[in-house]
Amino acid sequence: MLSNQAPATKVISDGDVTGTLATSAQKLEAAYSYPFISHATLEPQNCTAHFHDGKVEIWAPTQNPDAGRKIVAKTLGLNDSDITIHMIRCGGGFGRRLMNDYMVEAAWISRQAGAPVKLLWNRQDDMQHDFYRPAGFHFFKAGLDVGGKLQAFSDHFVSFGENGKAAPSADMNANEFPAKFVPHLQLGISLMPLGVPTGPLRAPGSNALAFVFQSFIDEIAHAAAADPLQYRIDLLGERRQVGAFDTGRMIDVLVLVREKSGWGKRTPPKGSGMGVAFYYSHLGYFAEVVHATVGAGAKITVDKVWVAADVGSEIINPTGAENQVQGAALDGIGEALAQAITLNNGRVVQSNFNDFSLLRMNQAPPVEVHFLKTDHPPTGLGEPALPPVIPALCNALFAATAVRIRSLPIDPKLFA
Repeated sequence: MLSNQAPATKVISDGDVTGTLATSAQKLEAAYSYPFISHATLEPQNCTAHFHDGKVEIWAPTQNPDAGRKIVAKTLGLNDSDITIHMIRCGGGFGRRLMNDYMVEAAWISRQAGAPVKLLWNRQDDMQHDFYRPAGFHFFKAGLDVGGKLQAFSDHFVSFGENGKAAPSADMNANEFPAKFVPHLQLGISLMPLGVPTGPLRAPGSNALAFVFQSFIDEIAHAAAADPLQYRIDLLGERRQVGAFDTGRMIDVLVLVREKSGWGKRTPPKGSGMGVAFYYSHLGYFAEVVHATVGAGAKITVDKVWVAADVGSEIINPTGAENQVQGAALDGIGEALAQAITLNNGRVVQSNFNDFSLLRMNQAPPVEVHFLKTDHPPTGLGEPALPPVIPALCNALFAATAVRIRSLPIDPKLFA
């Protein structure tokens, strides 16, 4: 098994991980995994194309029109200047409409038919011909000293790709926290061949990596008999700039979410718990707390989410900003609770919302959003609120039940 071998590629290696693990007062090991998932945009892929006089005119809900122009021109043997694209509103993209396969299909059919063509995929077409968020497997080790301080940390990420190159959105970089915050640390990757098309999904890469890293850090905090939120603050250490990452900004959102959620001041009833996680992505600093309950019949209820964010000096559109954060948090909860794409004999099994479930309205908790305004340029909001909600939910379920979630989607049978 790849997991039992040394990583094929070292992403970052600091200090002496092997030696420090061997002499640590406490040693932890855990294996985490997450599945392929579909974008499942409510509006399936679609495009209108008209090939005439050696040129193509296209109306498409694309996220990347220039790349669409180039791939249509290349496929049909035309010049880029022969392609006119009208970019229209779309019913959700989340990274799926960066890929313009539907645009090429419509243009090709129009040329073959000699007439304008309106192409609309049905739900099965859409779900079974996606560029999926890639699955992944992580094998963690951590070493703590007698005081519970993290001294050594390693992750062997088994992902997908070939010839030393990871598949789209299946990589990990050297800045993945807690890299540069632990004296002895190693992150490594091994790749398996993959015949499944993958691509970016809302908060690409981060939507999966946050789950595994922030969940394992929660394990470390509990092993150290420490408060999980304060342990994260202590791990961040002094306020400083570490590359592009500002520890002070992250500490501040952790302090804010602790205050707003009443962390440490509430006594949840039996079967309920609160979990915390933070994550930096797309230049946004986010810390989130989830309150969740496991009731009769192992029913999972997400009771409430608190979000603290630092995205700079100005919230340009307050209502839009709050909606973006709430939508991202609910999106992440839906992914965690029910979403997985599986394959059988090379074919995608799932085909509609009956077997690939989006979050239902009666499952959606209130999401309370708080922004810190800081002396930094404003940044985007469409993506960075999603990653921390998934580990915060899983950590809340651990607090409620003492059952650790190490694989997504969450299996209610674990609580039976």
